Amino acid sequence: MNPILALLLRVPLHGMGLFVAALPRSWEMSLGGFLGRLALIFETRHVRVARDNLAHCFPERTAEERRLLLRENYEHYGRMVLELAHMFAPLPGHFRSYVRRNVTVEGDEHWERARARGKGVLFLGTHIANWEFAAAIAAIRGVPVTIVTRRLKPAWLHDWMERTRLSLGVKAAYQPRTIATVMKALRDGGGVVFVMDQYMPPPMGEPMRLFGVQVHTLAAIAPLARRTGATILPVLPKREADGRVRIIIEPEITLTDDDKADNQRLADHVEGWMRAVPGQALWAHRRFKNVDWNDRAPGPKTQKD
Repeated sequence: MNPILALLLRVPLHGMGLFVAALPRSWEMSLGGFLGRLALIFETRHVRVARDNLAHCFPERTAEERRLLLRENYEHYGRMVLELAHMFAPLPGHFRSYVRRNVTVEGDEHWERARARGKGVLFLGTHIANWEFAAAIAAIRGVPVTIVTRRLKPAWLHDWMERTRLSLGVKAAYQPRTIATVMKALRDGGGVVFVMDQYMPPPMGEPMRLFGVQVHTLAAIAPLARRTGATILPVLPKREADGRVRIIIEPEITLTDDDKADNQRLADHVEGWMRAVPGQALWAHRRFKNVDWNDRAPGPKTQKD
């Protein structure tokens, strides 16, 4: 990127970081909701994708119910943008203290039990609520966390995000050395985070049923767990009405001897989360590419808290 354009992007991001750092959490929640509702007015491509996804995934709901769900979803995006802006506040230790104040963890016993086996942990994650919070609070509490993610552009943006994550203890695995990094993290007894709610083309993705249709989904988790002996722990973040984000570590998912069936069980688990907390899921992503909505089967029942 042109250095001048990079600077023009960097200045407002750091300015936004300083702005949100000064806001009380209740003001931040209100402002984020307003910004999300404002974004709906512009009818962007992402708004249309989210509306279409909700129509296909929740046909049993009325048009008005889906309209309100879309509004709730965009209020969530507005709040999440402000939460992520804290990562750009040029104040030493700010994001760490912000996460400590606003994030709680449930289910530590499942992590402790898995860690005692010494084979590492594969965290089944999603883009629900705030996934950066989930990785950050785990690392702050002493869990060696590696997230599987992509490099960002421009380079300074990637470098800033990586420094912020590393300051908390969160490492990352990038292409083309993803597998090597993941294997090392597991050998060291750490936890590796994979998200399973995005479209994933071959060869990493395989067709799985989600909301009743076959769509390419990450297929690496079950085979990797079988190969390494790592435990699979589902992790669900949920933002509460007061702004507090609960990170819920659920009991481990045990494997059978069938990778395809096991991966489908993981996909079903993720769908259950998306049905249980639909307002905080990533509906603006083109998750359902090349699917036939006329050929669908019933999905799993909604999971309850």
